[in-house]
Amino acid sequence: MFRRTINKVFFYLVFLSPFILFLMPANYFDHGDSTCLSVRLAGIECYACGMTRGVMHLMHFEFSKAWEYNKLTFLVVPVLSILWIRSVYEVRNKKIPDFLMKIM
Repeated sequence: MFRRTINKVFFYLVFLSPFILFLMPANYFDHGDSTCLSVRLAGIECYACGMTRGVMHLMHFEFSKAWEYNKLTFLVVPVLSILWIRSVYEVRNKKIPDFLMKIM
């Protein structure tokens, strides 16, 4: 019983997370200090710096802003979308449809 409840909660967290991020304003993460360790410790930006901000702006269809924050956002978002779809199916213990398996 307890495990089933945990699985349901996990499913809803996985399923709703992109929608919750979409409801947040695009500039929600734009302000504040960087949390990247390479920036904090060495003062050097890594390849992932600006990824969260870029993803948020891309989700809100602000393509130029997303490009400014991190160009790799345009590669990461499709991969994240595929992983999100796969995780939704896995959490629900459902078989992934064949047309989606070809993409993955």
